[in-house]
Amino acid sequence: MDEVRLFDTATRQIQALSASNGKALKFYACGPTVYGPAHIGNFRTFIIQDLLSRVWTAAGGKIEHVRNLTDVDDKTIRGAREAKLSLDAFTKKWTEIFEKDGQALGLIAPMKEPKATDFVPQQIALVKRLVDGKHAYEAGGSVYFRVKSFLGYGKLSRLDEREVREGASGRADADEYAREQAADFVLWKAHKKEDGEVFWDSPWGKGRPGWHLECSAMAMQILGETIDLHGGGSDLIFPHHENEIAQSEAATGKPFVKHWFHVSHLLVENRKMSKSLGNLYTLKDVIRQGWDAFDLRLVLLSGHYRQPLNFSWDTMTAARHGRERLGRVRAGLVEAAKGAKAEVGEWGTFRAAWDALREDLETPKALAAVYTAATSVELRRKAGMSVEEAAKELAGLDHILKVLGVNVQFEKQTEAPPEMKALAKAREAARTAKDWKESDRLRDELAAAGWEVRDGAGGWRLVRKPGTP
Repeated sequence: MDEVRLFDTATRQIQALSASNGKALKFYACGPTVYGPAHIGNFRTFIIQDLLSRVWTAAGGKIEHVRNLTDVDDKTIRGAREAKLSLDAFTKKWTEIFEKDGQALGLIAPMKEPKATDFVPQQIALVKRLVDGKHAYEAGGSVYFRVKSFLGYGKLSRLDEREVREGASGRADADEYAREQAADFVLWKAHKKEDGEVFWDSPWGKGRPGWHLECSAMAMQILGETIDLHGGGSDLIFPHHENEIAQSEAATGKPFVKHWFHVSHLLVENRKMSKSLGNLYTLKDVIRQGWDAFDLRLVLLSGHYRQPLNFSWDTMTAARHGRERLGRVRAGLVEAAKGAKAEVGEWGTFRAAWDALREDLETPKALAAVYTAATSVELRRKAGMSVEEAAKELAGLDHILKVLGVNVQFEKQTEAPPEMKALAKAREAARTAKDWKESDRLRDELAAAGWEVRDGAGGWRLVRKPGTP
């Protein structure tokens, strides 16, 4: 198979991925907490993980992709209580919405998508193993991991390079329990009044698992005690993934993960996403503005995954234009190929884009290569292209689009009403007469009515503006 290389957060180096069992890459990804709709920043991570799976498969490998669902924590319990629903009914609703959004964005379903509540016995067994090994202790019905018992703590996030403060270990440790030291994190939470009927019996009394514990138990149960690749957003490096390493390796004495894969955060109009700023967009918000889910997928693929990416409505416009351009190129190739088929796995002129993806998922380079190849192919087609060559280039374009997971085929464009066509013709006449003031006025009048004039070599065309009801 073709080699696929990826940056490893632990070593800070780009390294070749490999399946330790020689059969399938064991890939565990931290999924959503199902207490509300996932926002577009969440989906940036899931789309990049989906891309990695597609690249590995296209390179000739097999993959066992597992993505968990966190369906029990403070947020889900509070949400269920406020909604006056059982925890199961509440999280099921949001799980279904997440999966529907994922399908719209072209995410391939993981091999397995375990829920934390389905693996509580395994989590209790893991806690008991840590207590028996003196890596954990009980206090007030809760159980904590004894960080000082694990000498490798901090190796993923380079903890020795920063100051560790009380409370820095995140949401799972925000509860005020009696810990031996500030860095110790909770494995099992004693039942509280606010938890209501959400609890399980354990050797330490009624309670529920801690957030960090869930992923270790599920990953090891499904994929084994050492997995090939573990991914998530960069915000999970510390404390979540650091704590996963500690509890997993303390229990087994084996390396937990061979390769760590993290995706940087998403900005909106160069600002951090937040409810207070009103920019915590969901897929539903994007579609309400008249955009397609594949426009969003292309935007979320446009920046390198290890760098912050800025989302704006302008980037959505650029993505839409890019998809339309590739759609036109593809339509021309379909016509020129006349039904001929090329060999399976053909890349044609689009090979450079594939090579860029195999080297640390270099999506900016890959997309630039796709557009460059599309221009070259279109010029050659117009100059005269054989049926065989057209079939080869069509196969290459379809192949790279499948790896990117981007659909460039559009539904038939809405026909502009006669009065809009009349305005567009009047605008064209004003342009011909070099009456730029009148041309701009007519363009603005069309825009106010929800229509955009696209000028091209073959003349103008009217397109319904995204965001128009």
